[in-house]
Amino acid sequence: MSSSDSTSMGPPQDVFRDDLAAMHAYVVQDASGLVKLDAMENPYRLSDTLQAALGKRLGEVAVNRYPGPRIDDLKRALAAYVDLPNGMQLMLGNGSDELISLMALACQKPGATILAPEPGFVMYALSAQWQGLQYVGVPLQPDFSLDVDAMLAAIARHQPAVVYLANPNNPTANAWDPESMQRVIAAAPGLVVVDEAYQPFADTTWLFEMRRDPVANAKVLLMRTLSKFGLAGIRLGYLLGPQALIAEIDKLRPPYNVSVLNAECALFALEHAPLFASQAAQIRSDRASLSEALGALPGCEVFPSQANMILIRVPDATKTFERLKASGVLVKNVSTMHPLLQRCLRITVGTPQENASLLNALKAAL
Repeated sequence: MSSSDSTSMGPPQDVFRDDLAAMHAYVVQDASGLVKLDAMENPYRLSDTLQAALGKRLGEVAVNRYPGPRIDDLKRALAAYVDLPNGMQLMLGNGSDELISLMALACQKPGATILAPEPGFVMYALSAQWQGLQYVGVPLQPDFSLDVDAMLAAIARHQPAVVYLANPNNPTANAWDPESMQRVIAAAPGLVVVDEAYQPFADTTWLFEMRRDPVANAKVLLMRTLSKFGLAGIRLGYLLGPQALIAEIDKLRPPYNVSVLNAECALFALEHAPLFASQAAQIRSDRASLSEALGALPGCEVFPSQANMILIRVPDATKTFERLKASGVLVKNVSTMHPLLQRCLRITVGTPQENASLLNALKAAL
């Protein structure tokens, strides 16, 4: 090929899809030197003893080999942990994000639509965009409850392949009314994914309903993550539901998508599940105390939470966010994500010391 032939091909980026230039990469805030209350992480680290035990165990893993039987051991451990109902199957993902992408990939048919309440988790819309699917967001009520009539109308109009119900919801932190969820599930023509990322901090789980009435929930998939369990750093999510549905989606899972180190770390954590359950109980207790203290601050509106985060509304979210950051506390400014979130900040429930730092900084910021 001559040099003239090469130059006629245009710049290398011409090979990219047309809509890529308008997309934005997911940005993670720099938390260096700050009290990090922006990402709904479990604030508690393992004790020195458990860290040493985990380090020894990971050091014995055969990292020269591809993941093998230990992945199956982890699936069995998770099935036992959730008491997986008969007739259901479980698959693993590299965090919930990969599972959401696989759902979009599995439903990538001409005209297919993904539908979810808004404001909600941004990955539902992003995964649809990445796979070339239509995304429809249905606004919540002003109190952040499901607008069931609007959901049913949107379902009837768009006939979505997938409806997402994050319960509790992110970033609003509230849980949905069970009767409202049942109506949405009954109306959905395709799959319904109940995203329970924050289940360790909630009062209930939809798994009870799936076990109680499998017929009514025959098209429901339940998605969870170990991130909020206390293992955000290992990126491990799991999806469970009827065997026939999970088996189809699992065909699209990349081989070896969960590393041997991640799997071993997750197995270690599940063996110490009571420890993580006690941490979740502590966070729930601190959430109640923090919500009460936030509600006592002038100009601060606090919304109910069933997660390890609290949504608040302040007179000026941007100024308050910047003042908190200048005071060494990092939260999430969600005020521009959706019209319903005007003047809102999202705060992760931290340790008692971190929560005290937040309150002191917020008092000054307001």
